Amino acid sequence: DFYFLSFREQPIFSTRAHVFQIDPNTKKNWVPTSKHAVTVSYFYDSTRNVYRIISLDGSKAIINSTITPNMTFTKTSQKFGQWADSRANTVYGLGFSSEHHLSKFAEKFQEFKEAARLAKEKSQEKMELTSTPSQESAGGDIQSPLTPESINGTDDERATPEVTQNSEPRAEPTQNALPFTHRYRFHSH
Repeated sequence: DFYFLSFREQPIFSTRAHVFQIDPNTKKNWVPTSKHAVTVSYFYDSTRNVYRIISLDGSKAIINSTITPNMTFTKTSQKFGQWADSRANTVYGLGFSSEHHLSKFAEKFQEFKEAARLAKEKSQEKMELTSTPSQESAGGDIQSPLTPESINGTDDERATPEVTQNSEPRAEPTQNALPFTHRYRFHSH
């Protein structure tokens, strides 16, 4: 039910289209999931920092697809486009009333996919920073599917200066604090 959360957010872009899903049995035929054209919207969920494509037919979500950097939207004809959603284990198809509407939707897909890639990179940086002390247990598992091995090499190099930089400033304030307290005591006598 979590897609209702994002309805507090404003849709960033909306269009109307006929919604289809690939037949789970044949993986070839399209099954219409809306009887008529419905609103298909891009939402930005700021709590999770993700972009989603959501379409409701009445109160039923017929599309609830989180955009990931490896998704691709493909125009298969002048008015039809599709993308595969591995999390939902399906392929969504959209039939538009005009080529212009299809192009606009494809343009937005590309734009938000890029935004999703940047958001993912930022969250990975955060994960690396938080998981440096126990990189083998937590960080290793999380990073291995996401980052190629070559990047892990630079992570290790990056981790070492951070540790030394962090330990120096920690030492300084305690040294600085001592003369101040002495001075303060000295004046108060």
